Amino acid sequence: MKTNISIAIDGPSASGKSTVAKLIASELGFLYVDTGAMYRAFTYACLIKGIDPKDKEKSCDLIGKINIAFNDENKITLDGVDVSKEIRTPEVADNVSYIASYTPVRKDLIRAQREIAKGRNVVMDGRDIGSYVLPDSQVKIYQIADAEERAIRRHKENLEKGLHSTYEEVLENVKKRDYIDSHREFSPLVEAEGSIRIDTTHMTIDEVKNAIINIIKEKGLI
Repeated sequence: MKTNISIAIDGPSASGKSTVAKLIASELGFLYVDTGAMYRAFTYACLIKGIDPKDKEKSCDLIGKINIAFNDENKITLDGVDVSKEIRTPEVADNVSYIASYTPVRKDLIRAQREIAKGRNVVMDGRDIGSYVLPDSQVKIYQIADAEERAIRRHKENLEKGLHSTYEEVLENVKKRDYIDSHREFSPLVEAEGSIRIDTTHMTIDEVKNAIINIIKEKGLI
């Protein structure tokens, strides 16, 4: 197998990117990097410090004052503490797109993401991996699904995790995040040049995973 391979999976909120990326990374023995978790951890940091994530100046002031990383089990940590469950609450979900829209925050976390990927075989998912973070990725996937289907999936996921939400609330959040992510000034959600679009609306997770694995094989990377 070749080395220094990067698989970029981009797409809107709740399109199944993280689930598929984890499966692919596990099957190939690649490092999985959940960039969305990094923005969620930053959002969570703001919330527990009493900062309104809509306040750009105060939110950006946290840059360099908090440490967001992944531990040995690939769990997201904030100042050394595993916050993988805390970052999945509806409150974080409602505010993460504001944090992700701030250029200073994005630049700081993108620097960290590139450092993590350096010299490794990685599967990285997010909104701007193929278009900006790792533009030289050998495989670029743009994974989409209807907003209604994405809301159903996220609502089910919340219930399974014991997080309170209604379908209507989740659908509203999905649509709001789509708008903010695609309209931010710096590194917005776009379909990267050279990416392959996969509509997962009527596909199972295994079908999506296998489709991407086949793309990787067709490129002679594995």
